[in-house]
Amino acid sequence: MKKDIAILAFSGGLDSTISVDWIKKNYGYEVITLTVDLGGGQFSSDLEKRAKKAGASDCLIWDVKEEFAKDFILPSLLAGAIYENEYLLATSIGRPLMAKKLVEAAIEYDAKAVAHGCTGKGNDQVRFDTAIKTLSSDSPLEIIAPAREASLTRDEEKEYAKKLDIKLPGVDERVYSIDRNLWGLAIEGEDLEDPWIEPPEDAYMITSSLEDAPNKPKYIEISFNKGTPVKLNGNKLGLVNLIEELNDMAGLCGVGRTIHVENRLVGIKSRETYEAPAATVLFKSLQSLEKLNLSRDQQRMKSMISTTYSDLVYDGRWYSGLRENLDAYCKSSARYLTGDVRIKLFKSNCEVVGVRSPYSLYSFDLATYSSEDKFDHNSAVGFIDIYSLPSRIQRKQQIHDEME
Repeated sequence: MKKDIAILAFSGGLDSTISVDWIKKNYGYEVITLTVDLGGGQFSSDLEKRAKKAGASDCLIWDVKEEFAKDFILPSLLAGAIYENEYLLATSIGRPLMAKKLVEAAIEYDAKAVAHGCTGKGNDQVRFDTAIKTLSSDSPLEIIAPAREASLTRDEEKEYAKKLDIKLPGVDERVYSIDRNLWGLAIEGEDLEDPWIEPPEDAYMITSSLEDAPNKPKYIEISFNKGTPVKLNGNKLGLVNLIEELNDMAGLCGVGRTIHVENRLVGIKSRETYEAPAATVLFKSLQSLEKLNLSRDQQRMKSMISTTYSDLVYDGRWYSGLRENLDAYCKSSARYLTGDVRIKLFKSNCEVVGVRSPYSLYSFDLATYSSEDKFDHNSAVGFIDIYSLPSRIQRKQQIHDEME
């Protein structure tokens, strides 16, 4: 009799490796692992060997970097998505795509279930489960979460792996849990969880320390076309390659570190450490172009959208009608976000030092105080008279006794 199949999200780490055996023993399912490559070079070269040794019948590795950049990173960038003004959502925007691929694999292999390694108190379980349930609503899939169901400690997981004779390099030495993709990485665990303790330097992977960063500033230029970054220092690049190169450049200069206390969806606060060099530079660059090319009302609207959009991504509601509605506005407002941004990278600082665009709303002749000034100063008198009219009327009718 043919066994039911479970598709397991597989990174090759301790959690996902022992999950293969755990699912087989506790559910009796055949396990096919799926590694979704979102970039960042985070996966070991022997993934298939690890999966097969753990008991998987097959190991799928899908490269989705282009899809990730085009359909997930870019919309988030255009929306100015940054959770609580700190977190550029690298892990959060990767989860809905991973969930989508789990569902696609389940359909392709006629699987009964999908599985992931999320714990019972993190945000990721909500992101995965919500996306999976939404995308498979016509034919619901069973969701298995070994880490949530078994509640194994790290030491118990190590012991489990030893019994299976599975050796994972660095497991005994590694202190931190790292989630990495093209847009950035999240580092968790051990002393990082104490908000009073400064994260040690060995916790960081892609950014230089302030002390080790170059002693000379690096100037770079990014060109945008309708909000999409298309050139780096004059060289036309695809979005994936541009982000990869920018990660290297900005990371070397120490740009992109974030340490903050975050409000998790499940109701607790967590101390988080992130690295996102390219995301930091692109976010600031596009924001500077928006300041040049968008009206004040458009900028205010974008600010409101950014907060809502960030919450949707963080809370696992990527596949929602509201997110699609917000994308439509952001795409429309990006029609004139074409231009060049000049950035100075120096000792962990990312500073926009120049911006230009054929669609700029900035008029030098009107803004200057030099002899080239074209602004009609006399028109200000009538403007101020009309502008102050509501407050003058209100003061006369309602608050005339305030000074008494």
